[in-house]
Amino acid sequence: MKALVLSGGAGTRLRPITHTSAKQLVPVANKPVLFYGLESIAAAGITEVGMIVGDTAAEIEEAVGDGSKFGLEVTYIPQEKPLGLAHAVLIARDFLGDDDFVMYLGDNFIVGGISTLVDEFRASRPDAQILLTHVPDPRSFGVAELDASGQVIGLEEKPEHPKSDLALVGVYLLTPLIHDAVRAIRPSWRGELEITHAIQHLIDTRADVRSTVIQGYWKDTGNVGDMLEVNRTVLEGMERRIDGEVDERSETVGRVVVEEGARVANSRIVGPVVIGTGTVVSDSYVGPYTSIAENCRITDSELEFSIVLRDSSIDGVGRIESSLIGRHVEVTPAAGVPSAHRLVLGDHSKVQIRS
Repeated sequence: MKALVLSGGAGTRLRPITHTSAKQLVPVANKPVLFYGLESIAAAGITEVGMIVGDTAAEIEEAVGDGSKFGLEVTYIPQEKPLGLAHAVLIARDFLGDDDFVMYLGDNFIVGGISTLVDEFRASRPDAQILLTHVPDPRSFGVAELDASGQVIGLEEKPEHPKSDLALVGVYLLTPLIHDAVRAIRPSWRGELEITHAIQHLIDTRADVRSTVIQGYWKDTGNVGDMLEVNRTVLEGMERRIDGEVDERSETVGRVVVEEGARVANSRIVGPVVIGTGTVVSDSYVGPYTSIAENCRITDSELEFSIVLRDSSIDGVGRIESSLIGRHVEVTPAAGVPSAHRLVLGDHSKVQIRS
């Protein structure tokens, strides 16, 4: 069995962060979200991975390399522009051959991985297996309709009037029969070859398409709110570890990780929090569900429920919360701003904030 990991796409919902960085490489608990998927694939016993890449190919390749650090063998498959998930299957035909495969969207996050799902698929081997989860607003997703017995009878892509609240999770377990289906469909109104249409073709031709409603946590990390929620979930599972320097004037409470080379001075850190190597936190408060990447400077400020990417500085700011701050960002005081701030800042930004 192989894996097809989709790592293209523009990441428009995470702009301005994704103007200069691949959305799959935005970190969750200081590790790119893509890496969690690759680790799940390796844990399921799959070693051969085809990686669909687009405009951010160079950045993805630099981060993932040949896959050996994950125990994988990665083959890169360029996609000129994002023309749909079924199009990704179409252009990966030579790599996939006649093997079964799992298609995994690189910006999706599933707590607990996919090992059990892969084992079940290998054992029963339907023609296709889709994963579903209940969502409050299914209009932004592919949506499945099930009959009274739980059999999949229809799929729609981002319907205006959904027939259920069951959204397709970004993991699909497929056999070579899907290759005939992706060749049989035509582009949707969005100009894309939709994987929902391909699987609908399988349903219409009476192939064995099964579904599993997952009970665990799943997120499509395509927007800031979801990214912060995934960060919260991962941090909740961390164990306390102080490898860096924490001076006697500082207090660390709960699940706090201070990486080697990081320094905390005259500050209060309330976990779960992770502080990356080379980062200095001084005269500050860092509250729960916060990830601070490497080589940052947090000085005389308050920060909570936020993600700060590498090489950024926050100096003299009264309070920041629910924020995603890019690389090489400078946040400093300015006049006329409320005491609590919510920010989405792109790389190399400079913002002046008054406490």
